Amino acid sequence: MSMAFPTVLAAVQAEWGLSYQAAGSINSASQAGTALSLVVLSAAADYWGPRTVFLVSSVVAAAVALLLPVLAQDHLSALVLFFVMAVAVAGSYTPGVMLIAARFEPARRGGAVGWFLASSSVGYVLALAVGGWVVAAAGWRAALWALALGPLVCLALAAVLFGRRLPAAAAVPAAPRFSLDTGLGGNRAGQFMVAGYVFHSWELLGMWAWTPAFMAAVLVAHGATAERSAGLGAGLSAMFHVMGIVAGSAGGRLSDRWGRTAVIAGMMAVSTVCSFTFGWMLEAPLFLVAVVGCVYGFAALGDSPVYSTGLTETVPAARLGSALAIRSLLGFGAGAISPWVFGLMLDWLGGRDAIPAWGWAFSMLGVGGALGLLTVLWLRRLPDAARLAGGKR
Repeated sequence: MSMAFPTVLAAVQAEWGLSYQAAGSINSASQAGTALSLVVLSAAADYWGPRTVFLVSSVVAAAVALLLPVLAQDHLSALVLFFVMAVAVAGSYTPGVMLIAARFEPARRGGAVGWFLASSSVGYVLALAVGGWVVAAAGWRAALWALALGPLVCLALAAVLFGRRLPAAAAVPAAPRFSLDTGLGGNRAGQFMVAGYVFHSWELLGMWAWTPAFMAAVLVAHGATAERSAGLGAGLSAMFHVMGIVAGSAGGRLSDRWGRTAVIAGMMAVSTVCSFTFGWMLEAPLFLVAVVGCVYGFAALGDSPVYSTGLTETVPAARLGSALAIRSLLGFGAGAISPWVFGLMLDWLGGRDAIPAWGWAFSMLGVGGALGLLTVLWLRRLPDAARLAGGKR
């Protein structure tokens, strides 16, 4: 359900009279909801336990998903509803990472976290593929009904997996008392891991928000009608998230073998090049756009599980939820701003038909990628980085 608005954006923009800046603000509201939720619920998971937070969030997400296709009517209602939806969906992220970190030793943790995040990419692919097909066939409201099945299935699975007591090996003890200590004070390795994640989020979440609309514009430039391009653009974007499934699992496993900072640096270098290239390809051959988009989707997500795993290795376990809360506030905060800035640049530079508009908007995301690359290279030089991946940095 996280990809619901990008999936229907091209279809609702004209109906609701949205400027690109207004459309970007709805994407930004979703990211802001995610940031707020992760801050509050990540810290709460230290005290209530990650299983409880996961279950409650799943219930709320399923309820809101059923309200979206009924109540979304215009810019304001969509902004509020997608914000609340993001708050609910985000409640499964940090608790999931915490449960996995407690279950797997460091030598296998990167791969385990990678598979967890890869499962998110499966959901993004299904949302874009199924939602895009339904948009083209039956309209955007029917697509939202179809996408509501995701949170309902999540709730059913959560009830089966977490509705009973967990084995002792997978249990995460609650902290004995509230504390403002996040485990990041004086922790240079943890601080640099958080900083890199902020730049990563700026690039990744901006790209995710606008790639379906960009692919729709590419199809229009190649002669497709606006209505047909909306559904097909979402479907093509699903291919990029398929690469994210591979990247999520492969990135974590490779970091177990080669080191955390080595894999992050490689992924960020490739994604940065793609960010500075992709938007200028509006009128390029469709096959070439698809190939670059697949590489982009792989590299932009491939370092995500490594950042999560690295933080579990640089912060005390009792403060991990609080550290993840700070990381989420800053990372998804940056990810909330970037789609809005992207849309603002499209409005300023000529809209969906102008190659420079898309080119400079995607290049703006590439600035974040470049800064993230510099951050992780700096982290790699720190003695504290020896705590990563059993000394493999």
